[in-house]
Amino acid sequence: MFHPSGPAAVKLIIFIIASAGIIFISRVSLRLPHSHGFFRFFAFESILALTLLNTEYWFAEPCSATHIVSWLLLFFSLFLAAHGFYLLRVIGKPARESRPTTANFRFENTATLITVGAYKYIRHPLYCSLLLLGWGAFLKKPTFLTVCLILATSAFLFTTAKVEEKENLRRFGVDYAEYMKRTKMFIPFLF
Repeated sequence: MFHPSGPAAVKLIIFIIASAGIIFISRVSLRLPHSHGFFRFFAFESILALTLLNTEYWFAEPCSATHIVSWLLLFFSLFLAAHGFYLLRVIGKPARESRPTTANFRFENTATLITVGAYKYIRHPLYCSLLLLGWGAFLKKPTFLTVCLILATSAFLFTTAKVEEKENLRRFGVDYAEYMKRTKMFIPFLF
């Protein structure tokens, strides 16, 4: 039974507040349903829901196989995100305009195509990190609802990446087309 002051209510309040923040930072993208940011918004929401649904299981059975795999995915997610952001800032040299002119976050408006580090092997290290985060949160307690959420997260991130690739082809042209031939989307040498 749902108690207004119980853990479910706290999770709902956190979800609403965090969703308001995600809506705020995605506000431009949400008005552009053909942009990659539009689909990324739904991936963020799915990951948020997965994380909140499984919060009480994060430290339960810490030595079980699924929790060990979960922690490995979460750790690699954090590493890949830090590495990807670093490369975007240092190599990509994002434009420093005071107001973004597109639905992109400021750090996405790179002047240089990045083809080193993780980007040498995969085109979307940051989306891969979100996939790993989602799957890591999912493995804390798989249920029918969390299976649906992780499948939705994966589909939204795949769609986000495909739309962003079209945008990058317009932005970087032949260089990006050649880059796509040499790399995979999310998993080096596989996919």
